[in-house]
Amino acid sequence: MLSRVGDFVAARTTKDEPLLVGLSGGCDSVVLLHLLASLGLGARISALHVHHGLSPNADQWADFCTGFCQRLDLPLRVARVTVNPESGHGIEAAARRERYAAFAESGSSAIFLAHHQGDQAETLLFNLLRGSGVAGAAAMADERRHGELRILRPLLPVPRADLLTYAEANRLEWIDDESNDDTAFSRNFLRHEVLSVINQRFPSAERNLAQAARHFSEAASLLDELAAGDWQMASEGEALNLSRLRTLTATRIKNLLRYRLRQLSWQVPVSARLEEFVRQLQSAGADRHPELKLSAGIMRAGKGRLLWVANK
Repeated sequence: MLSRVGDFVAARTTKDEPLLVGLSGGCDSVVLLHLLASLGLGARISALHVHHGLSPNADQWADFCTGFCQRLDLPLRVARVTVNPESGHGIEAAARRERYAAFAESGSSAIFLAHHQGDQAETLLFNLLRGSGVAGAAAMADERRHGELRILRPLLPVPRADLLTYAEANRLEWIDDESNDDTAFSRNFLRHEVLSVINQRFPSAERNLAQAARHFSEAASLLDELAAGDWQMASEGEALNLSRLRTLTATRIKNLLRYRLRQLSWQVPVSARLEEFVRQLQSAGADRHPELKLSAGIMRAGKGRLLWVANK
């Protein structure tokens, strides 16, 4: 595992690039930080702990992270965020949004996160149950962009059990977030009530689900290559020529629009809304101007072009 992380760092970062690590204080992130420190990269490493304030133990977790980093002689920054449980997206999604906002505001160009094979399997199941397409079934990438920030996950192929074995062998301590046992949260339900049962019948389920996510990731890459070619054929600057766009099948138009929305970091709408918008684009006369309002802006057709107009 040490050589795996070392190879990942060497391949994904420059020699003197700072290495910021997301440190929750749980076993996984403690192991990741210890691995990076054990590689002799201490001068490049710092940690970020996001204090969500959702647990009565949140201050103790921040104190634990502070002490752990002091023992490793590594700098730590604690970012306190406010999670709105009434956001309409659920407390899990709201906390994640604030956490990634804190990552983005860290000033770092990249952050290392400790997601592992078990997290990948859970994410695949979660996304499939929500009706996600190929991109959602690809689950998490070992590297992706969040705005200007790179998200790096060197432990993604590593089984959960291997991280626990490493932690125990190195006599590491960590904190346990009590909310991880609350099956009212969807991901916890999948971990404790679904995957635990599946693993009894299919012992390799976690590994095979993660492998399936890699296959979906390859398929998603091929769809992106197709969309990039379609964009080159139909684009006029930052817009699409409607006449050229209408030479494509509805399936390819949907693929192209999803690709463009991801490029803009706009949320892709649910399939039914996107399908209806594509139907309107294909059938609308010259006097009609279909548009699709999204949280980040509007996709609007007019004067023979399809435009993306961001909210001000």
